[in-house]
Amino acid sequence: MTLELLVDRKEELADGVVALTLRAPGGGSLPPWEPGAHIDLRLPDGVVRQYSLCGDPADASAYRVAVLREPDGRGGSAYVHDKLLAGDRVPVDGPRNHFALVDAERYLFIAGGIGITPILPMLDRVARSGRDWQLVYGGRTSASMAFTADLARHGDRVTFRPQDEHGLLDLPTLLATARPGTAVYCCGPEPLLAAVEALAPADLHVERFTAAPDDGERTAFEVELAGSGRVLPVPADRSILEVVEEAGVTVLSSCREGTCGTCETGVLGGEPDHRDSVLTADERLENEVMMLCVSRACSPRLVLDL
Repeated sequence: MTLELLVDRKEELADGVVALTLRAPGGGSLPPWEPGAHIDLRLPDGVVRQYSLCGDPADASAYRVAVLREPDGRGGSAYVHDKLLAGDRVPVDGPRNHFALVDAERYLFIAGGIGITPILPMLDRVARSGRDWQLVYGGRTSASMAFTADLARHGDRVTFRPQDEHGLLDLPTLLATARPGTAVYCCGPEPLLAAVEALAPADLHVERFTAAPDDGERTAFEVELAGSGRVLPVPADRSILEVVEEAGVTVLSSCREGTCGTCETGVLGGEPDHRDSVLTADERLENEVMMLCVSRACSPRLVLDL
């Protein structure tokens, strides 16, 4: 569902980071969401960008997102920083959640830069529950780290580690102290996520803002559309999403790089080759759904719920 929301407020939070508060133009409640959820902003020229909700889920009157200026990006963040103004209207899809907060005895949160955004509402939820938790928050510099004043109210549960003062996060030591029953949540730049994944905590949850590297082999295969029985060849140089769209089949999509989950589609037969950054390891083993924009096939044919 696409909503046209009003940019009620725009404010600078840190070096290179602005926050947007979005509301329904006529007031009223917005669709509910849980910590970890994101929305899609549909910007001019067809640019769609995903941003984590970092406000209060109990406040149904507004969505709040924070946007980092990406100098090497594709124009979305530059538009938000330079052209989107309070009073403008912007189409918004969602919310969707592939980074949900699980029930655990205790929590370790690791945030890098703008990766703090989906973790903020998680902290408030866990703090109210009385569960044990810790946040380690790193960034390039103190000035580039958003929400530090808000986080300071949590006292010594939060550790700030700007890189120019402390160097890179000591992940081996940090994760070695995580007791059994600890859910580890990590969001931030790809080097941070890859480093945490390499240490393989038992209960790890990550969210990527950019696609994970894909060095897998690309071969041709077929997809069968269960609704019509049509069989479509997928060449090695094209995605399933491109092929089914060209065949006239409508599939909701957004990021087209395996990070948002919009194009999730049911799998009725065959074995997918999951290359997204959304599904958990257990969900991949179940092979019940796949992301058509990046994932491929291990079997000669996939049967899709389309």
